[in-house]
Amino acid sequence: MERIIHPLRRLKGDIAVPGDKSISHRALILGSLSQGKTEILHLSPGQDVASTRKCLMDLGIRIHEKQRSVVVEGAGLRGFREPDGMLDAGNSGTTLRLLCGILSAQPFSSVITGDASLRSRPMARILTPLEAMGARISAEAGNRAPLSIKGTSLSPVDYRSPVASAQVKSCVLLAGLYADGITSITEPSLSRDHTERMLPVFGVPVERNGLTVSVRGPAAPCSASVDVPGDLSSAAFFMAAAALLPDSEITIRNVGMNPTRTGILTVLRKMGCGIEERNKRTQGGEPRADIHVRGGALKGAELYGDLIPSVIDEIPVLAVAAAGAEGTTVIRDAAELRVKETDRIKAVADNLVAMGARVEMLQDGLIIKGPQKLHGAVLSSFGDHRIAMAFTVAGLAADGPTKIMDSGCVDISFPGFFDLLGGLSDA
Repeated sequence: MERIIHPLRRLKGDIAVPGDKSISHRALILGSLSQGKTEILHLSPGQDVASTRKCLMDLGIRIHEKQRSVVVEGAGLRGFREPDGMLDAGNSGTTLRLLCGILSAQPFSSVITGDASLRSRPMARILTPLEAMGARISAEAGNRAPLSIKGTSLSPVDYRSPVASAQVKSCVLLAGLYADGITSITEPSLSRDHTERMLPVFGVPVERNGLTVSVRGPAAPCSASVDVPGDLSSAAFFMAAAALLPDSEITIRNVGMNPTRTGILTVLRKMGCGIEERNKRTQGGEPRADIHVRGGALKGAELYGDLIPSVIDEIPVLAVAAAGAEGTTVIRDAAELRVKETDRIKAVADNLVAMGARVEMLQDGLIIKGPQKLHGAVLSSFGDHRIAMAFTVAGLAADGPTKIMDSGCVDISFPGFFDLLGGLSDA
C-alpha cells in the first residue's frame, strides 16, 4: 500500500489518540496471570497488542469484548495451557520478550517466534538474565527467534543490565513473580516504568532503589480494572507536525504523561515549540493530561545521555522536525535505534537525504543541519510504522507531494492514523 502526502499550511483541531501500546500489553499480560476478571478500557487497537492478545488466547486465556472494554479472564500464575503450535508475536518485540519471562516458568514446553523483522532482532539481552534464573531456552543462530523454551523452576536473580530497556526489565520482573525470593534488575539509566507502576495495581508490591527495581516472589497478581491513557508516542507525530507548521494549534486529549516517556515534550520545548499540559490527573498509577501545541519557529537542539531512553521511539519524528529548525541538531547515544523494527538511524538518514536535508549519519545517532526546505520524494517506510508516520509528517512540510511506500505498516501501532490526520488538516 502506498500513501500520497500533500503539503499543508497548518493543523487545527482537537483529537484523542488510541490507548497506550506499552500499557495495553502489560494490562493484558498481568490480567491473564491474575485470578478473576480484569477489565481494560481503551485498549490499543494496534497489531502489536493484537499479537499479545492472540498469544495469550493460544495459551488458553479467555479474552472478549464487553461494550467499550476488553475483559481478560485470568488463570493465575500457572493456569496457562500448552499451546497447540508455535506462538506468533508478529512484529512485536514487547510480546516476545515479556512472554518469555512467563513461559520460562510454565510446566510445559513452548516455541515463540515472529515475523522476519522480529526474527532479526537480538534476544541475548533477555536470554542472559533468564538463563541466570535457571531458564532453559534455545535460540536460532545469533541468539534470535524462534525461541524454544522448556519450562522449569526459576530462581531469583540480581541482574545488572548493560542496556536501559523496558522490555528486558519487564521480562525479568515477570519471571521474578515465579521465583522464591527477591528478583532485582539494575539499569544504566531509567527506561519506561509502566510495569513497575502496573504491578501494584494488580496487588504485587514493587521496591525501587535508584535504578534498581525488585519484586519478591512467588507473587500472584489480583484482577484489576485498567483505563489505558492515550499513547504519547502516537501523539508525538501530531505534536511534531504542529510544531513544524507555524500556524498550527491542536489539542490532544487524555494522553499518558509517564515521566519516563515525556522526553518528547522536553525536546520540543527546547526547540522552541509552545506546549501546555492541561487538566493534569493520575489514574491507575499513570499520570495523564491534555496536551495543547502551537506551531512556531524551531531551533536545533542536542539530544544525548539519559534523555535518550525517554525519546527513543520519537527520535525519527524529532529528526524530521530538526530538518526544519534553525541551526544544528545533534543526536547521540541512540545506537539502540539500529536494532528496532529496522535500522532507524539509516532509515531516517536515507529518507531525509532523499528529501533534500543535510544529514550526517553517526554510529549512534545523527547530525542534522537546518533549516532546510524539504521537497517531495518517493520514500520507503522500510516496513517500520514509526518511519512511515515520521515521514508523513515530513511530507506535510515539504514542497510537492510525497509518496510513502508500504504505508500499511502504520497499523502495527496506529490504525486510523491517516484519517485522524486528515481531520486536523480539514479544520
